[in-house]
Amino acid sequence: MGERPSRAEAERAVATLLAYIGEDPARPALRETPQRVIAAFEEYFAGYGRDPRAVLGDPLPCAAARGQLVVARQIAFASHCEHHIAPFFGTATVAFVARERLVGIGHIAELVEVLARRLQIQERLTQEIARVLEEVLEPEGLLVVLEATHSCMALRGPQQREARIRTVYASGCLAGERRRWVVEGIAE
Repeated sequence: MGERPSRAEAERAVATLLAYIGEDPARPALRETPQRVIAAFEEYFAGYGRDPRAVLGDPLPCAAARGQLVVARQIAFASHCEHHIAPFFGTATVAFVARERLVGIGHIAELVEVLARRLQIQERLTQEIARVLEEVLEPEGLLVVLEATHSCMALRGPQQREARIRTVYASGCLAGERRRWVVEGIAE
């Protein structure tokens, strides 16, 4: 990738897009829109500036929790598809069977947030969450389920406003036949 454009260049690009759709970027209600859009983009895509492994902190020894199923459900997230820069949003469920290490549940939610705040596709987001957790926790089994509504599918193209997309990653003791039970029992 080349040199990063300046904020002023990015704001001019937004003004160009407004003109492209037939709007007048100089219209009073739109004068500050380029600045607002760039500020929003900085928030939407703040995940690029953070290391996902670092948000998990230092793992803790799990001691008595070894072999226990740990489940974090209904972790809300919002992301943007890399194809249309349209939002998609939903919930994540993360379940793992502890082996030697644990992290605070709040750190798992923060991991989802950091990875979601990048241009994504849901399938890759599911895989990235799983990859980081497997590297840091080395669990006996891991399950990551994301269920989301995609604006690009709801507002354009097929215009399916009620469609929800579910992606599932399962490994170790949570894969196979137990995977079906976990997906049906935990992730609904």
